[in-house]
Amino acid sequence: MNRSMIRYILGCVVQIEGALLLLPCIVALIYQEREGIYYCIVAGAALLIGAIISHNKPKEQVIYLKEGCVTTALSWIMLSIVGCVPFILTGEIPAFADALFETISGFTTTGASILNDVEALSHCSLFWRSFTHWIGGMGVLVFLLAIIPLSGGSNINLMRAESPGPSVGKLVPKVKHTARILYAIYIGLTVLEIILLIAGSMPLFDVFCTAFGTAGTGGFGIKNDSFAGYSPYLQWVVAIFMILFGVNFNMYYFLLFRNVKKAFNMEEVRGYFIIIAAAVGVIFVDLCGTAVNAATALRDAVFQVASIITTTGFSSVDFNLWSQQCKVILVLLMFVGACAGSTGGGIKVSRFQVLLKTVGKELDSYIHPKSIKKIKMDGKPIEHEVVRAINVYFITFMILFASSVFLISFEGKDLVTNFTAVAATINNIGPGLEMVGPTSNFSVFGTFSKYVLMFDMIAGRLELFPLLILFYPPLWRDMLLKKTLKRKKLQ
Repeated sequence: MNRSMIRYILGCVVQIEGALLLLPCIVALIYQEREGIYYCIVAGAALLIGAIISHNKPKEQVIYLKEGCVTTALSWIMLSIVGCVPFILTGEIPAFADALFETISGFTTTGASILNDVEALSHCSLFWRSFTHWIGGMGVLVFLLAIIPLSGGSNINLMRAESPGPSVGKLVPKVKHTARILYAIYIGLTVLEIILLIAGSMPLFDVFCTAFGTAGTGGFGIKNDSFAGYSPYLQWVVAIFMILFGVNFNMYYFLLFRNVKKAFNMEEVRGYFIIIAAAVGVIFVDLCGTAVNAATALRDAVFQVASIITTTGFSSVDFNLWSQQCKVILVLLMFVGACAGSTGGGIKVSRFQVLLKTVGKELDSYIHPKSIKKIKMDGKPIEHEVVRAINVYFITFMILFASSVFLISFEGKDLVTNFTAVAATINNIGPGLEMVGPTSNFSVFGTFSKYVLMFDMIAGRLELFPLLILFYPPLWRDMLLKKTLKRKKLQ
């Protein structure tokens, strides 16, 4: 394992975070908040520590898949630890477990909070809290690949380990250019949303925090009622952009280069919009049966479906009060998630499509035992390795999900709370139902349960395996063996 390369990248990540921590300092300066001093201290320390760690650039810069996974997992853990320090120093979230929970929830774009009064935070802390969504949405390592020259074609392994979805490929031959294209699309959509929110007379501070949360599909609100207090126009803008950020970014790449046919022939994107339309239709009809008027019912249905399927987690209404049918639909959407290659979480639409096609293929084999049928997506055959990886992912997901529900059940909370708390964290959504519903938060859990849910948030954001590999003994045995053999050669 190329340990020197892992060290170098971790140092670069800490430096990047240090530079980004300067933004809340500017916000504190604008609003004349003394909390900004602590952000400046942490920013300076991060820049210094990162520079020391990444001082010597390794000669061998090859990154294999295992290095990519280990580097990604360690990067996200380090990001969260450094990012939570300002909350502790300012005294706004004094407990380490709570500060870490809030920060991990931000970077993983989960949006689950332990805060009872969000509006009590300083502007700089609210800004940093929302900005972590934007950083984590596209991924800090994708950003690193876009700005720092790393030689070797194996750098795609870093992007594969961090980017959501069953498979990640290069849009253009060079990984650096792919990363830049992705970030250009990401920034472009964010800027467009900012313009439309300003046009709706939203306060400028709210505009940036909302845009960061929407772009990263994170969902940290800066108001205690999340999005319920904003105008219908602003709710429609955010709902539309939540859906747009849940689309596979490959579609935007095809549209940019005028390949409209290829853009709209993507099966996953079509399936994604069909699921949204079906869910909105059912919930709209159900809400119309209550005292809610049609316009409000449609807006609430679109907003909450968009928020849940894209795993953003904003709420414009207390959907915990909706009918059982509507709540079941929302829970199912938690697991479906957005498209692969988007900023959304969840299992991903493409995985479910491949799974259904695999079931269809298996049924066909019962009818025609000698037939050979290939599973296809977008007219192209899917390799057996991809199908196998998706099947393994589903099994691992269910084992981790069931284990987490079991572990937090020792606190004695009801099954709906435990089930949806794990569903909301492992799928990076935010709100669940009952005690963790949209008007509640995760402060009801004890320290142990919070650490279980933190693990789920990182595991869900990194597609399970990059984090799980850190707990796989053969990895460390292999590292120890290679280190021993290298030492013997030197002797």
